[in-house]
Amino acid sequence: MAAPLNTVLSTVSVGNREQLSNIVSRITPEDTPIYTLAMSEKTKGTHPEWETDVLRPPQQNAQTEGDDYVFDPLTQPSRLGNYTQIYSQGWVFSGTQQAVENAGNVVKVAQKKIKAAIEVRKDVELSWITNTASVGGATRFTGGLPSWFVTNALRNSGSNGGFNTGTGLTVAETPGTQRAFTKVLLDTCMQSVYNFGGNVDTLVASPYVKSVFVTFMSDANVAAFRSTVDGKGKNTIVGTADIYEGPFGKVSIVPNRVMATSASVARRAFLLDSEYVAKTTLRPIQEDPDLAKTGDNKKGVIIGEIALQINNEAALGVVADIFGLTASS
Repeated sequence: MAAPLNTVLSTVSVGNREQLSNIVSRITPEDTPIYTLAMSEKTKGTHPEWETDVLRPPQQNAQTEGDDYVFDPLTQPSRLGNYTQIYSQGWVFSGTQQAVENAGNVVKVAQKKIKAAIEVRKDVELSWITNTASVGGATRFTGGLPSWFVTNALRNSGSNGGFNTGTGLTVAETPGTQRAFTKVLLDTCMQSVYNFGGNVDTLVASPYVKSVFVTFMSDANVAAFRSTVDGKGKNTIVGTADIYEGPFGKVSIVPNRVMATSASVARRAFLLDSEYVAKTTLRPIQEDPDLAKTGDNKKGVIIGEIALQINNEAALGVVADIFGLTASS
């Protein structure tokens, strides 16, 4: 039925105010598991270096009474290094935009500053899980985790990267054929790390791999969940697991949303001993306070300069070449 003649409709009224909500929803997650887990170190140069050492293997040790001492040759420690990478996110707002009323104040400097800091931190996380070799020079790249693994790398063909003592750079791995992530692979990698002296405490993988990990509960050698039922509350279906206590230690699995951004970074599960992973900072992630004002605008930059430091790659492991996004990718 049509409206009566001369009814004033909202579609033609010129005085109605816009009803734009002041609540701005942001769904993008902010968590950065490996960056958060890593210890903090400082550097005063763009090429932080460190040394690693190992004990000799146990050997039969029985000396002849009254014999002279035997002096064994000294094994020199290995000298490793990585480069700091510069991360930044900038913005510029006109003076007018700063002055006008804005829904949720989302297009304002204060909000952009917070958002940019989160974005840069996630950029650091992505660089650490990407198969990138370290690069020196003016545009530096910090060697990502995949470029460090040699000792405890479970691959399905492909080849390891690793630190090259001749060049002082890490080398990117060569990916192999993808396969399913399994409990056998997890146990084998944990055993390898354990044999070389590491103690895995955290497994970082894509959300899909976390869902595969949960299915390990159905393994015949895994104890079933047990819980008391008092009849007073609501029943809960338990379909998750966050900690795995296996033959070679207890490990927490942490899903990493950044690893779900592409198939190339989702294809690895990192087994970490958190004592051997560090973020080495030349410049912390912060706002640059020294930008000059050049006109009727407000500029800003969040900038940081950080290197990934792997204190000893033999204390870490990787299950590589796995399906990380779906059962076939």
